[in-house]
Amino acid sequence: MTDPHHPLAASQAQRSGNAAGPALAERLARAITLAGPMPLSQFMGAANAHYYATRDPLGSRGDFTTAPEISQMFGELIGLWLADLWDRVGRPEARYVELGPGRGTLAADALRAMAKAGLEPGVDFVETSPTLRAAQADRVPHAEWHLDLVGLPEDAPLLVIANEFFDALPIRQLVATGEGWRERLVACQDTLFLPIAGDRSFDMIIPRDLLHADPGSILETSPAGVAILRNLAARLLTQGGAALILDYGYEGPAVGDTLQAVRGHAYANPFDTPGEADLTAHVDFATLKEAAEAEGLIVHGPVTQGAFLNALGIEARTEALARAAPDRAEALALDRDRLVDPGQMGDLFKVIALTAPGWPIPAGFA
Repeated sequence: MTDPHHPLAASQAQRSGNAAGPALAERLARAITLAGPMPLSQFMGAANAHYYATRDPLGSRGDFTTAPEISQMFGELIGLWLADLWDRVGRPEARYVELGPGRGTLAADALRAMAKAGLEPGVDFVETSPTLRAAQADRVPHAEWHLDLVGLPEDAPLLVIANEFFDALPIRQLVATGEGWRERLVACQDTLFLPIAGDRSFDMIIPRDLLHADPGSILETSPAGVAILRNLAARLLTQGGAALILDYGYEGPAVGDTLQAVRGHAYANPFDTPGEADLTAHVDFATLKEAAEAEGLIVHGPVTQGAFLNALGIEARTEALARAAPDRAEALALDRDRLVDPGQMGDLFKVIALTAPGWPIPAGFA
């Protein structure tokens, strides 16, 4: 995601994923010294590229936990959601595609559930991290891996899942100042990084109702996210299929700074030790929806994750698992609550489905 014209880009692309964190900070500092402050999107892209290439960030020993790692029910329900859609469209040959599949846990659970419903698709993972690819191969050994959407097969409809994928894509931040809206850049003093406002005006792209926001107000955009969604839309329109996007976010545009860093299951300063913490930002679902509709897809939602999983029958699935393993009943209920309760992941996380024209309305969105 690094700007190819920035001095950092060429060296970053050629560096081994085993480079140490301090070395990344030094390279970023050197690039800023040579070319001036860099957009936040470049800083975030370089930091996350290093972060994901050098570790498994998930679980108790990592920095954060995702829904598939909390409970098998999450992946199973998504697998049944896909199988239902596939069945109602006539059971075509299809490919299961996951963007940023983590350890492969969601895919393994979803594929197991799909197989019970008669759907056994080919599997394609879009993943750049060698560390995570190895973990995915343990769980889904027959998968095929790709660095981006370009390598995906073109001969069948695609059933696409993107869970906590878009939040890790680089964002641009615009900040309101006394002289108008400016892009937020990252400057440095030695290897101490700090955000500053640039000189170039961005007033012409600010929504009219936000143009005179208070100084210090932040507006976020994700050109990388929109570009990926448009490329995905082109595939779905040509090949048929559907995509399910689950992430924490909001319906914008809205003012607010959502950039955050997580390290060791605790929040950290996003500008400290780049490449050693997970940098994310809340997803603007309204922008994704608008981009998908502009390309010709049918968009369903967004709905909250809690509403979606409840509609798919997570309560019944919890009860069934508890009957099979009574000693786990309390733990299963806690896991369910973590996924669906409004005060936990239930309301913060949103879900949208994208379908090619002619495909049925997916479950959970009627």
